Amino acid sequence: MTWHGEDIGRWTATQRRDFHRLSEEQQCRLAGLGVKPARAGQARTAAAEPGMTTTSGHGAEAFDKGVQALTQYIQREGGGLPGRAHIERLPDGTEHRTGVWIVNQKQRRDRLHPDQLRALADLGLDRAGS
Repeated sequence: MTWHGEDIGRWTATQRRDFHRLSEEQQCRLAGLGVKPARAGQARTAAAEPGMTTTSGHGAEAFDKGVQALTQYIQREGGGLPGRAHIERLPDGTEHRTGVWIVNQKQRRDRLHPDQLRALADLGLDRAGS
């Protein structure tokens, strides 16, 4: 079952798997919904490595590459944000779909680490401005 494009079963499994990483308030909310932590033997995959986001499967490295691409764009263009179709060529020769990345970060905002949220805010992608 999906809700606004989110696979509810996958989301629930992730919450159960990473239950110990959640704040006490988040754990209480989930418990109120009947979601309990997974037993150690039930987890389908290993816990995420430090520095990895727990819900997207993409790690800090992918996020950092997006920040690098957006920073490069802003410095070159003197501000503003690229359109959704914009592709930024990085110094290492790779191309980054920066416009799509921005849209994805906005959609995933509630699942990002506070450090990632700060990095986005520093680039002009704060709640009020985006």
